[in-house]
Amino acid sequence: MVMWVFGYGSLIWKAGFQYDEQLVGFIKGYRRVFYQGSTDHRGTPAFPGRTVTLELAPNDVCWGTAYKVCGEEEEKIALSYLEVREKQYDQKTYLDLFTDLTSPIPAVCGILVYVASPDTKVNMNYLGPAPLEEMAEQIIKAEGPSGPNRDYLFQLEQALDRFGCNDLHVKDLANAVRRLLSEGNTETYFF
Repeated sequence: MVMWVFGYGSLIWKAGFQYDEQLVGFIKGYRRVFYQGSTDHRGTPAFPGRTVTLELAPNDVCWGTAYKVCGEEEEKIALSYLEVREKQYDQKTYLDLFTDLTSPIPAVCGILVYVASPDTKVNMNYLGPAPLEEMAEQIIKAEGPSGPNRDYLFQLEQALDRFGCNDLHVKDLANAVRRLLSEGNTETYFF
C-alpha cells in the first residue's frame, strides 16, 4: 500500500509522521489563502489565529510538499495523526501533483489533500477573506498551543522561499505583519 499526502501549510516544514519520500510539487486549479481559523493550534476559540486553506482558482497553482507513506501500518499511523492534526479541515479530496510547469502529466495521481471549506455550517472556524491589515492584526495577536500565529506565517514564507515559490498572498501578509510589528501598531482588534 502507498499513500501520498500533500502539505501546503505547516505540513511543508513539519510533517509529524514517518514517510518514505518527499517531493516538492504543485496542484492545479487552487490557490493558498489565509481564510481558515485555528482554534486548536495557532489560536484559541476566543481568539482564533489564521491558517491556510485552498480556494478554487482555475488558472492558479499551489506549491507544497508531498509525502509518500508506504505500508498498511505506516499509512494507518499517518492517517491517525493527520485526522487529529487536520481536524478543523472538513474536507478531504484527492488531486494530482505536478512537478513540472510545462508538463501536462502529473508526477503523482490521487494525492490526499485536506481542505477547510468556506461552508460555515460544517466548518465553524472558517474566517474568510478580510482586508490585508485586518488579517495581519489577527495573526499578530493570535497564539495557541503550537505557538504564535505569526511564526506559522513566517515559517510558511521561509519554506516556500526555499523551493523558489513566490506566493504573493503569503508574501503580502508576511510583509504587512512585519510592518505592523515594526510600527508597534498592534493594539486594534478586528473581530
